[in-house]
Amino acid sequence: MNGGDGEAGRTARPKRADARRNEGALLDAAAAVFVRSGVEAPVRDIAAEAGVGTGTIYRHFPTRADLIIAVYRHQVEACAEAGPALLATAETPYAALGQWIDLFVDFLVTKHGLAAVLQSDNADFDALHAYFVDRLVPVCAGLIEAAAAAGGIRSDLDAYTLMRGVGNLCIGAYNNPGYDARRLVGLLVAGLRLPQ
Repeated sequence: MNGGDGEAGRTARPKRADARRNEGALLDAAAAVFVRSGVEAPVRDIAAEAGVGTGTIYRHFPTRADLIIAVYRHQVEACAEAGPALLATAETPYAALGQWIDLFVDFLVTKHGLAAVLQSDNADFDALHAYFVDRLVPVCAGLIEAAAAAGGIRSDLDAYTLMRGVGNLCIGAYNNPGYDARRLVGLLVAGLRLPQ
């Protein structure tokens, strides 16, 4: 190698498939702990859920903000990918919409802890809402359109409005462990259904 190759050698290499899987498993574990215990849950709880040492968590995510942002993005991607998959496998488009909304509720319960942990001057935090809207509103709209076309729900439902309604019902779960967001959201989704 000549001296000019040294700079190119320092560029970030794509992660191996097993490294991406391991990071995904850490993010899944962190999301599960955040849903149960909030985003302030001890790192040792996340490590135990993932079956790794705390050093592994810190090696991937040096700060809590790094971990929370990564979980947020990971969950957005999981929700985005789940929409078409559920539509292809669920019994009806309405059932796919309901199952997707359940995933969205888990995501929202985690998301509500972001503001308490991240500073508003964090550039990554500023970009998260736009990322969320750009990725998830079209997925929700596709599920709504399919359910409406199948005659399962009314056809004048706006995806962003539904997602805001679900979000508003989930807010109480952040600081009240007895609050049952999933039950309330279930009532909302049941109310979308047209009489059969």
